[in-house]
Amino acid sequence: MATITKRGTYQWRAQVRRHGYPAQSKTFNTKAEAEAWAKMIESEMSRGVWVSRSEAEATTLYEALKRYEEEISLSKKGAAQEASVIKTCKAPELAKRPLASIRSADIAKLRDEWLKDYKPATVLRRLAVLSHVFNVARKEWGMESLSNPVELVRKPQPNNARTRRIAASEATAEFSDADAPESERGAQDGELERVVSASSSALLPAIIGLAVETAMRRGEIVSLRWEHVDLKRRVAHLPATKNGDARDVPLSSRAVEVLQALKEDGRNDAKDAPKVAPTYDELGNDSRRVFGIRSDAVTRAFERAVARARKLYLEECREAGQRPDHKFLTDLRFHDLRWTRLNLTVVGFSCWRALARRA
Repeated sequence: MATITKRGTYQWRAQVRRHGYPAQSKTFNTKAEAEAWAKMIESEMSRGVWVSRSEAEATTLYEALKRYEEEISLSKKGAAQEASVIKTCKAPELAKRPLASIRSADIAKLRDEWLKDYKPATVLRRLAVLSHVFNVARKEWGMESLSNPVELVRKPQPNNARTRRIAASEATAEFSDADAPESERGAQDGELERVVSASSSALLPAIIGLAVETAMRRGEIVSLRWEHVDLKRRVAHLPATKNGDARDVPLSSRAVEVLQALKEDGRNDAKDAPKVAPTYDELGNDSRRVFGIRSDAVTRAFERAVARARKLYLEECREAGQRPDHKFLTDLRFHDLRWTRLNLTVVGFSCWRALARRA
């Protein structure tokens, strides 16, 4: 039985009581809204399809995102990257609203706002996280009545497939040593050499070398452990990759040189850090990580090196009275290194031993 009562001057409260169901109540701004809601609840109870909405109405999107990060996201391999996406999704005003009040129109508006400043692929990643939050809340958090508004929204079509490649100079064979005098390098160097030279990171040159020689992903490189590296057989084993499958990566002679130099050096962190002694498991395998650095730190180090290399390049052009190439050392990402190996056809590109010494 439904009861509609007036509360104060502007509100109406609807209450529904039926045997076998918990009492339901909700406050509205108009009597018509209260009556419509009460009829809907009574109809669902009569048909045996009613489920409680209290949890979905009491939980904000912000709270759901926080719970999702703590209970779901942390168990994923890409938890660090997803944490950044979740942080972005918490920022809009929409995050303050209860899950039950969010409609597809709200998500569409948020999507359009994001598309003003970000590429479609970035927006798609954010929408995917939001969609998963709604699905988890409905399936696992007792919010069976909750619908997923993200599923009804038109998704942007990604159009940001990258064709950018990092250029390596044909002069690399002659001036490949990172210790060569700067007067002998400079303007003849390609983008790759300049980024390496501009890096202040102890590990980035070697990481770049492995990325170019093996086409391994950033996360695969930083998670690599010595127990999975066989320098004699020239292979690196990756127990878990992006698609969830294990795979073996062949190591070129240059990649072996980089890894051998790192192993002999004994450090996997900063230049002035103490050497890390091997830690062996019960089978005698060295379980140390090859690189003691996180994926996001690699990205930041690479971005700083690119920015510094671009600045030095502009200074050289200014001193020489030359017009700089607006594309040179711009729009470079670490992921571009995966495909650079295909473009390195110059005989004698063997600077990685020198790069490893810098590590």
